[in-house]
Amino acid sequence: MAQSGASLSPKGTLSAHLCGALALLVAWISGLGALRSDSVVFKRSLGEASFTGNDGALWGSDAEDGTGSAAVRLRKSLSQEKVSLLSSSFVLKGDATHNQAMVHWTGENSSVILILTKYYHTDTGKVLESSLWRSTDYGTTYAKLNLMPGTTIVVTNFYICPSNKKKIILVSSTINDRDQMLFISTDEGANFQRQPLLFSVETLVFHPKEEDKLLAYSNEKRLYVSTDLGRKWTLLQERVTKDRFFWCVAGVDTDPDLVHMEMQDSSGGFLYVTCLIQNCSDKMVTAQYLGKIDQNSLAVQDDYIFVKVTTGNRTKYYVSYRRNEFVQMKFPKYALPKDVQIVSTDESQVFLALQEWYQTDTYNLYQSDPQGVYYSIVLENVRSTKQPEENVLIDILEVRGVKGVFLANQKVDGKVMTLITYNKGRDWDFLNPPSIDMNGKTVNCKPPKCHLHLHLRWADNPYVSGTVHTKDSAPGLIMGAGNLGSQLVEYKEEMYITSDCGKTWRQVFEEEHHILYLDHGGVIVAIKDTSIPLKILKFSIDEGQTWNTHNFTSTSVFVDGLLSEPGDETLVMTVFGHISFRSDWELVKVDFRQSFPRQCTEADYDSWKVTNLQDEPCIMGQERSFRKRKDTALCIKGKSFTSTLTSKPCQCSEKDFNCDYGFERAASLKAEGDRCFADFWHDPDSPPDDCVIGQSYASSTGYRKVVSNICEGGVNKQQSSKQHTCPLLPPRGLQLGIKGETLAVGPGDDITFIVRQEQGDTLNTKYQVDLGDGFRAIYVNLTVTDEPIQHRYEKPGIYRVTVKAENVAGHDEAVVYIQVNPPLQEVHLEVVPVAGRNQKVNLTAVVLPARNNLTVFYWWIGNNLQPVLSLANSLITKFPETGEVSVTVQASCGRSMVQDTKLVRVFDQFQALPLKFSKNLDAFNPNIPEWREDIGRVVTKAIAKITDIPLDDLVTVVKPGLPTTADLYVLPPKSTPKKKRSLSTDKRIPAIKQILNSNNVSFIVRGGLVVLVSLSDLYLDSHRGGIGSGFWALAVIFVISLVAVGAFILYKFKRKMPGRNVYAQMYNEKEQEMTSPVNHSEDTQNIIQGEEFIDDDLDSQTLGNHSGVVLSINSRDLHSYLSS
Repeated sequence: MAQSGASLSPKGTLSAHLCGALALLVAWISGLGALRSDSVVFKRSLGEASFTGNDGALWGSDAEDGTGSAAVRLRKSLSQEKVSLLSSSFVLKGDATHNQAMVHWTGENSSVILILTKYYHTDTGKVLESSLWRSTDYGTTYAKLNLMPGTTIVVTNFYICPSNKKKIILVSSTINDRDQMLFISTDEGANFQRQPLLFSVETLVFHPKEEDKLLAYSNEKRLYVSTDLGRKWTLLQERVTKDRFFWCVAGVDTDPDLVHMEMQDSSGGFLYVTCLIQNCSDKMVTAQYLGKIDQNSLAVQDDYIFVKVTTGNRTKYYVSYRRNEFVQMKFPKYALPKDVQIVSTDESQVFLALQEWYQTDTYNLYQSDPQGVYYSIVLENVRSTKQPEENVLIDILEVRGVKGVFLANQKVDGKVMTLITYNKGRDWDFLNPPSIDMNGKTVNCKPPKCHLHLHLRWADNPYVSGTVHTKDSAPGLIMGAGNLGSQLVEYKEEMYITSDCGKTWRQVFEEEHHILYLDHGGVIVAIKDTSIPLKILKFSIDEGQTWNTHNFTSTSVFVDGLLSEPGDETLVMTVFGHISFRSDWELVKVDFRQSFPRQCTEADYDSWKVTNLQDEPCIMGQERSFRKRKDTALCIKGKSFTSTLTSKPCQCSEKDFNCDYGFERAASLKAEGDRCFADFWHDPDSPPDDCVIGQSYASSTGYRKVVSNICEGGVNKQQSSKQHTCPLLPPRGLQLGIKGETLAVGPGDDITFIVRQEQGDTLNTKYQVDLGDGFRAIYVNLTVTDEPIQHRYEKPGIYRVTVKAENVAGHDEAVVYIQVNPPLQEVHLEVVPVAGRNQKVNLTAVVLPARNNLTVFYWWIGNNLQPVLSLANSLITKFPETGEVSVTVQASCGRSMVQDTKLVRVFDQFQALPLKFSKNLDAFNPNIPEWREDIGRVVTKAIAKITDIPLDDLVTVVKPGLPTTADLYVLPPKSTPKKKRSLSTDKRIPAIKQILNSNNVSFIVRGGLVVLVSLSDLYLDSHRGGIGSGFWALAVIFVISLVAVGAFILYKFKRKMPGRNVYAQMYNEKEQEMTSPVNHSEDTQNIIQGEEFIDDDLDSQTLGNHSGVVLSINSRDLHSYLSS
């Protein structure tokens, strides 16, 4: 079947012993092909039904109608005429509305079958009703169990202990999920004990060896453990990734109570940690990979652990072999993988599919060395399909029963073709087509243009469910759906069978059939995969040579699936179906046992020797012969049957060696022989990374023996005649990081520095470490010891940390900068609430506590989705449109970020009057934003109340610093027409001036102190014609200057336009009035206040529009203007 799973997912992402409906339903959705099991789940709806099994068969009966096909020729042998079957049916009454069912056959010579039927509501994603049925007579009759009399219980899943299948746990709840509970049985469901729960179970995982230990994953991402079969639970960890927790692996992990898990840390990153179930607190978990990993990347499988780490736009994959240190997986240098799918990890080798940078719907197959580090390509462009929940199906199938045999569908130029290998991918061949069809007619299909092609996956179309069926105890027997031709056709699903491991094939049916192997393949049962009801099954007892029929029921039923007793020795099966789409479930038991009354003896078997398509008997370095029951023997193989008869090693030949890492076979160079050529980027004579000075190494010959190949003697293409002494290699690829991968910490935080070196000698290299705060040290073997550098910075600042690796051959250096900052508390945005259109406005962010050169500011203005970044805490901007504009600033420093937002109203025209306060207010000014906002609000209300000006037309902004000052903004009335309006017509300004000059505006602060509000002195001085003591002296100087200027003007008059003289005269004649400042920072207030004045009587626009008369100009600007 096609391999499937998320990136770096283990085979069977859910544990093999998890028999719950969740896993099985996922399997059905993903279309994982034919399975065999003692537990299954199947579902049906209007017009369609499906059935899945954990170790059993997965069928979909929603295939295309089989009408119109030719009649199957059923040849009856003498033995088959003697075969008789017993059938009995049972209806699960009252479950007509239930659209899913789970079945568990306890097996191990037990007659108990459990069936859980459920009504699964698709829209809500919940199970609304359920029924539990139990049979004690191999499925002849069933009894409905009542778990809690008087209470409606909804059972969502059940789980079977893999080491003791008598122990069963039901996950259930009351209506509306009010009470969560488990029902626990230790006697195959004869009795159940209720156990209330305080959390909602999403997944249960039994310990693979110890029957009373299990893990529970909740909907809140919490992982719990129980050591007494679910009666008491202890919280292990929070923030655990779903489906990324694993029990220990027997024979690899030393402690049986160890749990592997992927969890999220407080910063949001993901870590691979382990702990013991007795104590798994945050302080007791052990980080096995020192750094953050990608989410959903942890996979624990056999001898190997895989993680994925993405930095920037480059992803690296790491592997740990037998719990040793993680090492980066070495793919061809320019493979640049987009995705990696683990196919298998058995036989001390990793077999994976890698999608390279140029591929979209295909993957390349790679095999590793025993450590899982170095990978060589074995087949390119294997078809893939993306399934729901980001699962990927790879068209690669391991043929069970004969090690080293795989089937794969290769996609080249849009054509999909099936290939077979007998030496684990070293050589691939097309499948030979049969010479005749099922009716004995000659087939017009001849190589090399025509071959047999098989469906190795569930196609995208739900009506196509092509699968291939193999069995460990039935070596050489392969049955599947496909077609003859130049390529695989999705909608052609003729059934073909081989009993010699793919060497010769026979057509048996013209439509796809559900297939079930009984008694180690001694009986093959087939039922047509169709959407119409039927009552006939076909069976063969001679490996598909001849077939017989049997009416398994008197009334035609829609077949949803097939199930057999676990264990390959069974001769009893059950057909699941329903008479109509709204009828109850009907279970039909079919028993072959009476036709096989005795146990087989050695005389009942023939021997069969497996060979490849070239008739070569050496498969994976050995010659093997197997037992096959004679066609005339009506006996049961039974539980003690073993298929292997003899096995002896062969002499090694070239076909027992594959290309080594950095080498590959080039099709264009086959004229030079079946050789492995070094890739351009690979130097075969370069020393390996683990080469130690003083030791020797051999150059790669380009070949390595196929892993698990047991050939002896003969050719040894792996042995090299070139021996080299390991040189002292200079350090290369020195990396310096921090555990947790954060370069920003707080004062007093404990930091663990991690030093890695990708290449070069480590035993004879010194590492000079400078932590930037005066700490210096020299280490030896720093990158290979388990003693990382731990440090703590007490003072805020930026620290330059360096590690220099040096030996006689060379040196390398790594540098990181550590930011040590206490977290930000808050940021306050200082901005004038009123601004003129297209006028410069200063935005200032005040951060607490203050930072120097460590804070980054993000400025979001209006609806712009792209912020402006700055290191300074201020920004000058303009608002091109009138209206309300939102301004947001985010201050980021280290691991903390704070934000503040203000609203700015933008006008074409408005007026601003500078205000001052009684000096006694300064003693109460804490210089914080909230105090200034409150004072401004009080002043605005007071002026609005006295003048009867609407409150919305006035805004008072108190400026930071001392002495305490403010600006009063007088906004245009809402009734003002959009045309230009003279300020002289605005009667509000004189009214405001009058009450301010009359000291009518005041408010009371703490202690009853009265604070007066008035116009600022600067404003009054600019409007007062007062005479001081130096007035006459200034007058004399002014007259002299006026004469000089007048002479200069007369000189230039002929060269200037008249309008400019009028402009100058207008400027000198008008008295000035202050307008709105554009910058309220303290260092620019005086400049702004001294320059921006206009006259009350000047009929022109105010600040905010310079398209009319220029409003203000200082003496220097006037001189420059006139002199031009």
